[in-house]
Amino acid sequence: MARFDFKAIGTTWQIDIYSELTESAAANILSKIKTRIDIFDKAYSRFREDSLVTKMSKETGAFVLPPDAEPMFSLYHDLYIRTGGFFTPLVGKLLSDAGYDAQYSLQQKNKLAIPPAWDDALDYKYPNLLVKKPVLMDFGAAGKGYLIDLVAEVLEVEGINGYCIDAGGDILHKDDKPIRVGLEHPDNKDQVIGVYSLQGKALCGSAGNRRKWADFTHIMNPKTLSSPKNIIAVWVAADRAIIADALTTCLFFVPAGTLAGAYDFEHLLVRSDHSIEKSDGFSAEVFVS
Repeated sequence: MARFDFKAIGTTWQIDIYSELTESAAANILSKIKTRIDIFDKAYSRFREDSLVTKMSKETGAFVLPPDAEPMFSLYHDLYIRTGGFFTPLVGKLLSDAGYDAQYSLQQKNKLAIPPAWDDALDYKYPNLLVKKPVLMDFGAAGKGYLIDLVAEVLEVEGINGYCIDAGGDILHKDDKPIRVGLEHPDNKDQVIGVYSLQGKALCGSAGNRRKWADFTHIMNPKTLSSPKNIIAVWVAADRAIIADALTTCLFFVPAGTLAGAYDFEHLLVRSDHSIEKSDGFSAEVFVS
């Protein structure tokens, strides 16, 4: 068994490989993983001055998207429509103005403004993206999940089929034996509200307790320019981490039934009064009612 621990894209990664690797093979795989992460970050990070996203925030015109863009852009576009605009990549300036900026200042610096509508800012037909007006995009609602899936592809190309990728608590597991994952209490990071039995799929969570300042969290309602208060934590299990990651954000704004017909997932959410909503297939022992 091999294990990689490192930091990237502002979070801690732990990758467990359930097979033996030589020292040189492990070093080679880790190098490929970090290279893949950097390629992704250089394209989609709004925190990097040299990223494609930053360039699009300053220029209009036609852009040819990277080869890996289609799954993420198409998912964002579909969920933008299904959620009535609540799930949108066009919240970058809103987040930055509220204080979640490249410097992590966590201090509001500008008056907040409603992000533009997708069709007013973008015309997307993969691999082409027409930027009609400079707009700062943010892919934080699904990007980490997608990157987890891409790292899994690196492992599988190397012939590794048993592994667990944990990026800041968002997890993709592929093995015959399940693992137990604690569901962090949204009011106390030292406690859990339940334990999920994870096997062969992804589990992602979202809550405002880790990135919280003033009256904001990293989850922002693009229509009210405020952070949700009625729901304090969401977990989603799905076959792919990109889906699990994206839907955790969606469920802060729309009922699960809005998405159930289009996506195969299970979920648990905690409301502000600590009541819960759990789908029947969400395989967790929950300690709160």
